[in-house]
Amino acid sequence: MEPAFWHKRWADNQIGFHQPRVNPYLQAHWPTLGLAPGSRVLVPLCGKSLDLLWLAAQGYRVLGVELSRRAVADFFTEHGLVAQISRHGAFEVWRSDEVELWCGDVFALRAEDLADCAGVYDRAALIALPVAMRERYMALLGERLPAACRGLLVTLEYDQALIDGPPFSVPDAEVRAGFVGWRVDEVEAREILDESPKFLKAGVTSLLERVYRLRR
Repeated sequence: MEPAFWHKRWADNQIGFHQPRVNPYLQAHWPTLGLAPGSRVLVPLCGKSLDLLWLAAQGYRVLGVELSRRAVADFFTEHGLVAQISRHGAFEVWRSDEVELWCGDVFALRAEDLADCAGVYDRAALIALPVAMRERYMALLGERLPAACRGLLVTLEYDQALIDGPPFSVPDAEVRAGFVGWRVDEVEAREILDESPKFLKAGVTSLLERVYRLRR
């Protein structure tokens, strides 16, 4: 998707992807990664997710990356946080205690930016991207995250012919082919069609949410 698409979504407050609570998959499965407190965790395309605060509360240093400055500003304002703002390469960096949000294009991240990231959490990044961008994104994680990195990934799978994304359908086979050099273990799968009226209206008959544990 072009940057203008996401800027308009935030400007128009069309942010149905934003969850009003901490993601239950994160709470259930993140501890199984065994990351030490104080580890740095990358959260790509993070929006203003409450998951950022949850990770920080567990003792992690959080590096969120978000294209929309509106989303970044809203995160700090809505939680009463005072941000220190600086520049780092292509990014405007907003920092408060253990949370840093880098405002800019995730594809501008360099290996040195991520050198101390021991974890990665993706609830809404991969499924926000069309197929060509997904290939670039998975390659980026493989090339620029350090060895021994561990992560949690949440995807959706449905009949893309019935309704276009985002969120896009990302089949299991695509995940396993795209995360070359990672061990990919599915840890949960849940049918959520009854909770998704937009998909029901489009005639979708199955909407499967999958959760993966990733290990380099």
